[in-house]
Amino acid sequence: MESKRVCDSMVVLSHVMQPQDANPAGNIHGGVIMKLIDNAAGVVAIRHARSNVVTASIDRLDFHYPVYVGDLVTLTASLNSVGRSSMEIGVRVESEDMTSGKIQHTASAYLTFVALNENGRARDVAPLILESEEELRRHHNSQQRSAQRARERCRE
Repeated sequence: MESKRVCDSMVVLSHVMQPQDANPAGNIHGGVIMKLIDNAAGVVAIRHARSNVVTASIDRLDFHYPVYVGDLVTLTASLNSVGRSSMEIGVRVESEDMTSGKIQHTASAYLTFVALNENGRARDVAPLILESEEELRRHHNSQQRSAQRARERCRE
């Protein structure tokens, strides 16, 4: 299986937040942002695996600033690491007040996806080529999170 670069599957998606995405006060529901995050990460996983994928976990999701109706939400998603069939994807969410141009880091999340074959079983994915210092740092941090998840599973 031929190795792939991080940039081969990276994606940037943008959405204008609408009234149906919000509560009566005009704040966008966290679940709407969560769905956008899952969609962006899923695109990355499919592009890397070139197969069906499923979300296995979301490690952590922190909301730093609220998002409002009319804001442009931009999600940048890319691979941090790959295992035999699993892939960790980092997603950064920014919101832009399009009137003022102010951009805020709204949220970040790490998701793990598993590639599936035509029978719905885990399948191998291509190794990941790390080209930059940033990609190496993200990969290292991903390995630390993976080790932490393994320790937590042992405690259960």
